[in-house]
Amino acid sequence: MSQSDGAPLMVAPFRLDSLHAPEPPPPPHQKGRHAVPTHKRRRWGLRIVLLVVVVAVAGAGAFVGVRLSAPPSPPEVTPVLAGSVTVPATPVSLPWPASGQAAVTIPALGVAQSSGPEQPVSVASMTKLMTAYVVLHDHPLTLDEQGPPVTVSAADLNDYDVDAVQNNSSALVAAGEQLSEAQLLGGLLVHSADNYADMLAEWDAGSIPAFVAKMNAAAAQLGMTQTHFADASGVSPQSMSTASDILKVAAADMQNPVVVADVRMPAVTLPVAGTIKTYTPLVGLMGVIGVKSGYSTAAGGCDVLGVVRQVHGTSVLLLAAVTGQTGQEVLAQAGLHGLALVSAMVPHIGSLQMVRQGQVVVRVSRGGRSAGGAAAASASVLTWPGATARRHFAGAPDPQSRTGRGAVVGTELVTLGRQRVAVSVRLQRDVPPEPLLRRLF
Repeated sequence: MSQSDGAPLMVAPFRLDSLHAPEPPPPPHQKGRHAVPTHKRRRWGLRIVLLVVVVAVAGAGAFVGVRLSAPPSPPEVTPVLAGSVTVPATPVSLPWPASGQAAVTIPALGVAQSSGPEQPVSVASMTKLMTAYVVLHDHPLTLDEQGPPVTVSAADLNDYDVDAVQNNSSALVAAGEQLSEAQLLGGLLVHSADNYADMLAEWDAGSIPAFVAKMNAAAAQLGMTQTHFADASGVSPQSMSTASDILKVAAADMQNPVVVADVRMPAVTLPVAGTIKTYTPLVGLMGVIGVKSGYSTAAGGCDVLGVVRQVHGTSVLLLAAVTGQTGQEVLAQAGLHGLALVSAMVPHIGSLQMVRQGQVVVRVSRGGRSAGGAAAASASVLTWPGATARRHFAGAPDPQSRTGRGAVVGTELVTLGRQRVAVSVRLQRDVPPEPLLRRLF
């Protein structure tokens, strides 16, 4: 070292903080005594960031907790079978009578056919089918019940005398005699007692005109659009209907066990009248269960005939109505025409399997995964050419709890006419739970 001016060399002491660059002046808005030091600003920023993160995590946790605590979404059930099946229509030829009107029906199948265009005609004692229908509607009975007693009045006795003079069908009565509702119905349907029809009408409605109004209201409800009744017995020629219309009330009557039991009887025994026979032809012969016949000068020979046949292992009721028969033995003639008609219908009744046991009828799915629901049994219905059978799946009330193998997820219902066949549908395997990610998002 050298010193140009001869003074000793002076070395400044070394300081570590001299290595740091000088701190820049604070921004203008922080100048003065309120300026916040940098290290404090940094601490506050960090705290804010941490607070945001904590809030976000807490919110996400709450969201996940709510989603996980909520029940999983219910599985979706999708039917896989067509909703209906129509039987091919083929010609059906029936032996219609050459005179009068005729119609047939198979109530269980919803089948009804007639001999041609119809006009209302007198139907005589077939009117009593509606009398019985209204009385049993207003005063229902079971097979083991007799119902309320009805006391024969002096007017009722006079009514019997008039019927006897006019050669109307009637049953002997005595003043003060008591007949139960069941006995009156038996005499009405078996022996076709006109005086019993009037007694029932007055007992039910207070007067015959009031009862006739009920009859016509019931006819309208049953869709008997070409029917008008003028009395309860059918003695009046103004009690008019058609073969097709009369079958509507006959089919309704035949759903009542009391009527079915009465019309099968060849005779009935009553307190004063004794044992009196049926006028309905062929009862008990060739499977005929009888229903109701009628005759008057205005109506000719009429009959509603019923038979039960075993078809494809099932008991089937068939009904035929024939009106306006003339000549000898008009009631037997009407009955034989009816028997020929129902017998000709039987070969046309088919059977159709709508569901096969083990057949998959629905798919049960959840979260992109699915399992089949299979029929626990087979289901078939009786058919008629051109008829349509329908299938409908009804899901279980709580599908959420029915996701394990073998669980019943609903019912497959098959219908045609009045036929109803219900089959349980069971899962073939477990329906997997909903994936966690789907539940979260």
